[in-house]
Formats: sequence, C-alpha cells, structure tokens
Amino acid sequence: MKKQMIMLAALLLTTFGYAQQVIPLWEQGKIPNSKGLHMTDSISNYRLFRVANPDIEVFTPSKEENLGFAVLVIPGGGYSHITYVVSGSQIAKYINSIGGTAFVLKYRLPNSPDLKQREIGPLQDAQRAMKIIRSLSAQYGFATNKVGVFGTSSGGHLASSLGVYSEDYTEVKDSVSKYPFRPDFMVLLSPVITLADPYAHKGSRENLLGKNASPDLINRYSTQLQVTAQTPPTLIFDANDDKAVPSLNSVFFYTALREKGVDASLHIFPHGGHNINLTKSPGTTMFWMPLFDAWLKEMKIYDLK
Repeated sequence: MKKQMIMLAALLLTTFGYAQQVIPLWEQGKIPNSKGLHMTDSISNYRLFRVANPDIEVFTPSKEENLGFAVLVIPGGGYSHITYVVSGSQIAKYINSIGGTAFVLKYRLPNSPDLKQREIGPLQDAQRAMKIIRSLSAQYGFATNKVGVFGTSSGGHLASSLGVYSEDYTEVKDSVSKYPFRPDFMVLLSPVITLADPYAHKGSRENLLGKNASPDLINRYSTQLQVTAQTPPTLIFDANDDKAVPSLNSVFFYTALREKGVDASLHIFPHGGHNINLTKSPGTTMFWMPLFDAWLKEMKIYDLK
C-alpha cells in the first residue's frame, strides 16, 4: 500500500500528462462512416467536444519497469465530450507506474455532424485503436495477447462494447486490419451499461442513439444483453451512492458475465458517487488502484521476468 501511495503522489505532481507519441487511427480521406466534412477539434477546459481526426496517444513506462502488457484507456464524458485528463491521461500515467503501456483514445463523438451513422462512430474508432495497438506490440514491448481496455463512465460503455460485439465495424482493409479488436481483459470504472430506463444514464443514451431511439436499438446497445462466453475477463469498480450512473449498471454486467461463465470481479464501495478517479477518490474508493494492480497479477497479465 505504501508503494501505491508513493506512486500516486508522484503522478499528482503533474496535472496534465503529455503523450510520447500521437498515432492517427485513419488515413486522411479514408475515415469510415464519414461525410467528408472539413472540421477541427473543439477543446475547452481539458475536455474535447469535437474530434475531427481520432487518434491514440501513447504513454510508456521506462524500459526497466515495462511488464509486457498494454491498455487502451477510454475516457468518459456522456458521449457529449471527452474528459481527457481525469479519465484519460491521468489513468494512463498510473498504468505506466505499474508497468503497463497505455494508449489514450480520442474518439469521434456521436453528435459529430460528420458521422453518417452516429451510434457506430465511437465503436469504429475503438476497434481500430485495438488493432493498431496490437500491431505496435514489438515496438513498445508488450504481448499481443495481453492488451486490455480501461473505460470510465460512458467510456466504460464503449470499453464494454469492445468486449461483447463480434462484428467488425472498422471497414478499412490494410496491414492493420488483420489484428483482432477484442480486448484480452476489461476494467470498467463507474460504467454506463444499460441504456434502458430506469437505470440508464439518459444523457449517454440520447447522445449515442438520439432522443427517439427504438426499444430494439436500446437493447442492441445495452451491453449486458450482448455478453457471450467469449467476453473477456472483467474487473468492475463502482460506488453504491452513484446518482449519475446507478451502480446497478455494474451489477447487471457482472451478472451477465457470471451467467456466461466469464471470469469477473465486482467491487462496489459504499461512497464515492460518480467521482472515483485517480486524484479525488473518497473513503475506501482509494483502494481501487491497489485492487486493480493485484487483479492484473492474479489474472497473470503481468509478464513477470
């Protein structure tokens, strides 16, 4: 525990984490599901409100500390914006501190006027990111079968989507397309899971599917209903008093995983609301970090040398 607190203190010395490299997901002019509009990113207060050219930003541990695994970090923001620092770069730097290579996803938001089909835009970018990450395994020193995803809030919905859907939405065929997009493990923090009332996060649902989504579409994108035996092992953290995204979202997903025989672990803390993160986790929620570290070891994700 002392080691965890020292690492955390070191991380907090820097408010904004700068990536070592930025890797575009798509070639210019070849972005699928795009109308081809000329757009620029919209950024305010460390939040992205529009992403014109989706990418992944790379955060690496030192060579001596690299334990041979990688994580795609998907920030949340209710599918209306991307909270890049709190649920993105800060999480990435923590993953570096425990020996992992992290890639923070900047994905197209479903309200983008450039998207032809709003609900698949974020998933296309997430699937493409996973393929690219695996193609970079030799360069960054991790195993292609130890690539996971970490998603917070609506980023947890997108992360869980990577684990439950088998259909490839990326469309583009190139040297990267041969790599699988399904993660080897998932970590979900206060995730949006169901999009059906009364436990849905209404903002995430409306931003992803529109205000008048059909019941069939809602069920299609409620990820607990899409879990299969092939869904990867999953670790879930939540708070019992989360009023923004009720913790029953996590319970639904955990229950579906167990019904399909998937190795799953669920930790619901008594307090913390929708504010569990790296810097402000109240009460016992601070233990999500050492639990995450211990779970990776238990699941043999670490490449112990």
